[in-house]
Amino acid sequence: MATLLRSKISNVATSVSNKSQAKMSGMFARMGFQAATDEEAVGFAHCDDLDLEHRQGLQMDILKSEGGEEGGEPPLEGDIHYQRDGTGPLPPSASKDAGVCSELSGQGKPKITAWEAGWNVTNAIQGMFVLGLPYAILHGGYLGLFLIIFAAVVCCYTGKILIACLYEENEDGEIVRVRDSYVDIANACCAPRFPTLGGRIVNVAQIIELVMTCILYVVVSGNLMYNSFPNLPVSQKSWSIIATAVLLPCAFLKNLKAVSKFSLLCTLAHFVINILVIAYCLSRARDWAWDKVKFYIDVKKFPISIGIIVFSYTSQIFLPSLEGNMQNPKEFHCMMNWTHIAACILKGLFALVAYLTWADETKEVITDNLPSTIRAVVNIFLVAKALLSYPLPFFAAVEVLERSLFQDGNRAFFPNCYGGDGRLKSWGLTLRCALVVFTLLMAIYVPHFALLMGLTGSLTGAGLCFLLPSLFHLKLLWRKLLWHHVFFDVAIFVIGGICSISGFIHSLEGLIEAFRTNAED
Repeated sequence: MATLLRSKISNVATSVSNKSQAKMSGMFARMGFQAATDEEAVGFAHCDDLDLEHRQGLQMDILKSEGGEEGGEPPLEGDIHYQRDGTGPLPPSASKDAGVCSELSGQGKPKITAWEAGWNVTNAIQGMFVLGLPYAILHGGYLGLFLIIFAAVVCCYTGKILIACLYEENEDGEIVRVRDSYVDIANACCAPRFPTLGGRIVNVAQIIELVMTCILYVVVSGNLMYNSFPNLPVSQKSWSIIATAVLLPCAFLKNLKAVSKFSLLCTLAHFVINILVIAYCLSRARDWAWDKVKFYIDVKKFPISIGIIVFSYTSQIFLPSLEGNMQNPKEFHCMMNWTHIAACILKGLFALVAYLTWADETKEVITDNLPSTIRAVVNIFLVAKALLSYPLPFFAAVEVLERSLFQDGNRAFFPNCYGGDGRLKSWGLTLRCALVVFTLLMAIYVPHFALLMGLTGSLTGAGLCFLLPSLFHLKLLWRKLLWHHVFFDVAIFVIGGICSISGFIHSLEGLIEAFRTNAED
């Protein structure tokens, strides 16, 4: 009897602790931390879900098992964990608005305003990878500027039609949300013959984009440090190794709370750095080389520029989650309009004034063109931001890999990587360390920021932002579409496909050539 009483008291105390943690997560979300730093399509809205899953998974098991012992119904598969990939069956009440947090605290997840959602999208499309846009103007001239505008318009449109695919009309003629994620949309398009094929394709594309983003962070860290201290006897590869050594503890991360707070400060610092670069360029306005901006393209390198521009706009992968967490989802379209208009203006101005300042000497990372007196300070801030941003895509990629390879029920390829006490097993830790080492090897053998960015944008960026949304929109809603929507969707699919294939081929050729050169050295 005493043992049973102690067990009950322990369970109540743990439940109260979990409620407090859930309230703290809601407080951080309302303060804006939830929407702070996901600039490469890793929605910060997912971070709290990932933290809650690891933090509360065991407690949910205890609560469910207690309910079963006392006569309650056994938990359904998918009740315990947040179904991010959309592959597991969900209970009728499970949604983005009622997840683990609501089950423990009795309240729904804290909603975000349109301004907070806009901050999320702004961080996704206004991140540090805009530093490569002047290099795109170098090989595209005025056509590169046009593509910055064109990509903003198309990505804004495809973001809206992607959200439209989440809704259907019920028997009463009301528009209701029947899907929760990009993966759900993809699975619905491939059903009934291949009900999980679409989700697997989207997950693979997401993993590729996340891992490539991690590689780009290592590359840009080595590049910036090498160009900041050229007199030191340390090569760019050595700087990349040092950066990876700093990042190795990411393999042991269980949550991203502390990193997220620092990343918020780094994001604000990045905006200040962009302003400083533009201010320096404006100070040299008398020397701007307007004659260097022409209506011509470098046939071999311009397709790479397309990938760079597209990659800088990728945000579609987390838009369904973001829209589902908005207080007023009807404001989503307006939010998409002003965020992409602002991004288009700021990116266009940044790329143009930076190219006009350095013209043909424009480098892959524009801060490398700054005078040595201020370059080191600016680059150190950017390296700090890159290193603190690395855990976000890394943690998301690990979560997808662990779920698909180790935790996907009977479909998992390997045993569960977490023990009964919630500790990570040796093979799970090996996977994480291998992923960190893989990003280092890619950064060492292909230390080309523009080529990697162009390849990623052409492969996964164009697919997730152009091809798949237009294809899904046509497949799911074609009976209700007006003729001009059909025309836009087909045009985007065709143009996006051509740009994607062209950019991928040229980027891949450049990477192969760079790989051979580095292997010979």
